Amino acid sequence: MNRLDSAVSPYLRSHADNPVDWRPWGEDAFDEAERRDVPVLVSIGYATCHWCHVMARESFSDPGIAAYLNEHFVAIKVDREEHPDVDSTYMAAASAFTPNLGWPLNVFATPDGRAFYAGTYSPPRPMAGHPSFRQVLEAVDEAWRTKREEVDRVSGALAEALVAPVMPSESGASVDFGEVAEQLLAYEDHEHGGFGGAPKFPVAPVLLLALRLGRSPVLPQPRAAEVGALARRTLAAMAASGLRDPVEGGFFRYATKRDWTEPHYERMLYDNAQLLRAYAEVGDADTAAGIVSFLTEVLRRPSGAFGSAQDSESFVNGERTEGGYYALDAAGRADQPPPAVDGKVLTGWNGLAIGALATAARRLGRPEWTRLAEEAADAVLASARTGRSLLRATLDGRQSPAPATLEDYGMLARGLLELALASGEVHYAKVARELVDDCRSAAGPGQAFAAPGGPDSTLARRGLALAADTGEGAYPSGTSEMAVAAMLLNELTGEDEYREAAELALAPLAAIAASRPISLGGALEALARLQEIGTALIVVGPEDPDLAAVVQSAELDVAVSVTEEQARAFADAGFGLFADRAAHDGRATAYLCEGFVCRLPTHEAEQVRQALTTAA
Repeated sequence: MNRLDSAVSPYLRSHADNPVDWRPWGEDAFDEAERRDVPVLVSIGYATCHWCHVMARESFSDPGIAAYLNEHFVAIKVDREEHPDVDSTYMAAASAFTPNLGWPLNVFATPDGRAFYAGTYSPPRPMAGHPSFRQVLEAVDEAWRTKREEVDRVSGALAEALVAPVMPSESGASVDFGEVAEQLLAYEDHEHGGFGGAPKFPVAPVLLLALRLGRSPVLPQPRAAEVGALARRTLAAMAASGLRDPVEGGFFRYATKRDWTEPHYERMLYDNAQLLRAYAEVGDADTAAGIVSFLTEVLRRPSGAFGSAQDSESFVNGERTEGGYYALDAAGRADQPPPAVDGKVLTGWNGLAIGALATAARRLGRPEWTRLAEEAADAVLASARTGRSLLRATLDGRQSPAPATLEDYGMLARGLLELALASGEVHYAKVARELVDDCRSAAGPGQAFAAPGGPDSTLARRGLALAADTGEGAYPSGTSEMAVAAMLLNELTGEDEYREAAELALAPLAAIAASRPISLGGALEALARLQEIGTALIVVGPEDPDLAAVVQSAELDVAVSVTEEQARAFADAGFGLFADRAAHDGRATAYLCEGFVCRLPTHEAEQVRQALTTAA
């Protein structure tokens, strides 16, 4: 029976014709496993994953393997992009069985969903000491039939450990960023740039953290300058490396070699959105423009929103290849079909892109990028928001049944706030505040934020929902992004409850993030913001090129130029930072505020520049 052909997820539909009797994530699969008393295979991947494609061709399309799998297991196929909570739960469980985490992720679980074994790609035949996938299935089946007591013990202990709450450190949300800086500098690859050896990832959240520490008072000089320089070296090395497509401008997901060569060729929206922000912050207009070109020419959907990724594989001259398309120049590519794009519009990842485009527009003086951000925001809000409810994913107008997560609320709220500042349109800030307030209202005792729809219901019914969204790596967690959005709201409204919520949310992450900065860059950047005194620059009135240049170059989270009408609209909507901000004498007037205490307004750009050098 084909249960995947009507799925919204392109990844699930790509497995619809497998001889494996795949079921989508949900209650039905676990009910069937309980009825038959067999274990569950939860196989997780995504549409543009190279090794997911390979395993699908080698094993999941093999009639013999499929027959064995169907007889002894219930098989569930999950798109990790559609169900990030499911992926996070089983990825955390898999770490108990293998250090080599990635996708495809194949987790074997009891009928109540508790993992007792996991692995990633398995070859169709034994290879270099690795068992074949058929051998893995046989071993798991044997353990299920002959060692049930041990299976129950392992799965129960692991499930209990996974859902244990993360407790705040004794120092609350305070972090010693001197120690963080030492770890980052020690982990740098001084020969090729970046962090560590092969495989080498861009780890964009860590680069954004390093850029922030380079200008933040939480780290004294000269150490701050050293950390900022580390980020700039890495960004320069990446821009000149094989990780970047010189024709279409986007960055690939990672390189298999330490010198950034031989990349895995999938190009993800989340990587490119964050790297756009980073390159804009360092003033690399060419690399930033290349990323925007990739976003608009490759990932952008007819609605104005962005698809999630472009595939690593394609066909060149009729032959399947990974990377062969990217070895061609622009003329050569014109004669070949491009790699497929997963057009699934993910709410959270679009939030990353919206915020990055808005920030880059301001920092690099590209107002047309603000319009791209507005079009994406309008498209996401039109398709993924009904009333006050938010959806996780849509595809060509179809709505995924997957619930929106804290990641979606946090990333979209932050992106909309940054867009409101870039565009001067208060509507986006009002929606962002609603998203944050709804997550505050949904939070339980001891929580700051929770997704209003609650955790994934199938996980929750089995007691497997993680206590908090704290997983990071290639992009920030929902907790980190929601905390940043709340801090921005605190700066814009002056309402301390937003800052207090951010502190409550981040406190459980402080100690673990400080000990593992490469893994939790987003949390650490949010924690650094929390230790700073917010400085905001507002210019009100008719356009003034000199003051506009100051706003463009200001390394502040809140730096905005608005008309008097826009300032009144923000103030009337409850964003107190804009209250009583007027254009004196009909001229553009600048207000520089630290912690809601503002200096005297001025018309002089140089006076503002001098004041910025002494701001906290």
